[in-house]
Amino acid sequence: MIDKRITDIDRAVADVFDGAVVMVGGFGPAGQPAELLDALIRRRPRELTLISNNAGNGDYGLAALLKAGCVKKVVCSFPRQVDSWVFDDLYRRGEVALELVPQGNLAARIQAAGSGLGGIFTPTGFGTQLAEGKETRRIDGKDYVFETPLRADFALIKALKADRWGNLVFDKTGRNFGPIMATAAACTIAQVSETVALGELDPEAVVTPGIFVQRVVQVATARKESA
Repeated sequence: MIDKRITDIDRAVADVFDGAVVMVGGFGPAGQPAELLDALIRRRPRELTLISNNAGNGDYGLAALLKAGCVKKVVCSFPRQVDSWVFDDLYRRGEVALELVPQGNLAARIQAAGSGLGGIFTPTGFGTQLAEGKETRRIDGKDYVFETPLRADFALIKALKADRWGNLVFDKTGRNFGPIMATAAACTIAQVSETVALGELDPEAVVTPGIFVQRVVQVATARKESA
């Protein structure tokens, strides 16, 4: 019987190893799997490469993971915000590296990995420092830069509901990067607010099929952050 539910959130992230590449869903707080990140901090892996939309807010979630010394490199679009003091401090002290990726390119590179593509040509970033050292090409009179796929060992994402097969339904903007990250990771761990019996999810509402999800953890106290 297929049952991907795990009752112990710490056990769900117990095999995240030192040096792993970890994708984390979320658009700021919306859709960020805060409780999974708390469990990962308790696990204390080292030298992680973090792929996310931003580099953390305040002192919780992604910022707390950075503050715990678990991350060696961040791949993201928005590393600096008014409340990104944790990343700012670590970066200025040379304790964390940064690969800055335009948001559209970030999504497209993750999608490329999930689709099994070897990379994409995009006009975004052409002629800027972000294109230095990368292949460029003129196609139909327009200049493009080649970007490689972004893959991960683990994806930590947040959804609203799941069944035991791992089919996921998201909540409004909480959907953001979670679905594409699930396709681009070797192991996807989904934090959800509710689990339901098979057949209770409307198939038309399922965004991420269970084939892309390896573990489901129900977190009753998960913050509802969406708009």
